[in-house]
Amino acid sequence: MNISGSTSLYGIIGWPVAHSLSPMFQRDFIEQQQLDAAYLPFPVAPDAVPQALDGLWALGIQGFNVTVPHKETVMPLVHADNAALRIGAVNTVRRGSDGWQATNSDWLGFKAVVEGAQRPIAGRDVLLFGAGGTARAVLHALHTLKPARVYICNRNPDRLARLLDDVARHYPALHCAALDWSQTQVNEIAAQTALRINTTAIGLKDDAPFPFTLPVPTGDALAIDAVYRPDGDTPFTRANGGCSMVTDGLPMLIAQGAASFSWWHDCPLPDCRSALARIEQQLKRPTINLPGWEQP
Repeated sequence: MNISGSTSLYGIIGWPVAHSLSPMFQRDFIEQQQLDAAYLPFPVAPDAVPQALDGLWALGIQGFNVTVPHKETVMPLVHADNAALRIGAVNTVRRGSDGWQATNSDWLGFKAVVEGAQRPIAGRDVLLFGAGGTARAVLHALHTLKPARVYICNRNPDRLARLLDDVARHYPALHCAALDWSQTQVNEIAAQTALRINTTAIGLKDDAPFPFTLPVPTGDALAIDAVYRPDGDTPFTRANGGCSMVTDGLPMLIAQGAASFSWWHDCPLPDCRSALARIEQQLKRPTINLPGWEQP
């Protein structure tokens, strides 16, 4: 990487952020497009977000990603588009003529993984664990994928009720139903679902088992964990060993980064498959087969 006075600078803000894989695959995208650009991690403490955005603007940073815990904090400081406003969080920001413009590409990352798996879910049931910001991004994607029904399971019933109210308001054609945080209800629904998704924090900080035993599905089923681990092994992926395809959150992370890159540079989506293969090789983790990501 050659950095000069003409190099365009991009990055990611979070706390912590040193562990982020985003610089690795964003560099791959930059090389694919042969751009004079660089992508760097910027650690930003939770109480310093406004000052950080002012500083990034003053330094001429052209765009940046936003990761935890800043995705909601950044919202009032930028001009968010409709996707970000509906989801209630920002993960991608770029320099505009009158300030920072922002969007949310997490939903595009999730959708890219479902489509890459080539397992259509239109007219089939979905089971979603969690009711936070990532769940909202997933639901924004699901309303375009047209499942029959989405069962949402969350340990906090009040938070789940608020989410269902928002879904009814923003996505009236997306049929959602609350599912009690209980093994009995999960058993009844999980076996018939074509897609299972974890958007909870389970697996982020410890190796405790997933709180539910998930039955083997009655048909072809896909399981996606929004949490990723260097070895690809999470409590949720282990709990879904009976599904025909299981993945942690690495492909979703790369795909949302590709959507961010395309939005920043006004270019076609970069090749996610080659970026995923490079990270799999560097981390010495098993290969994830997403046939829809293969280049023709």
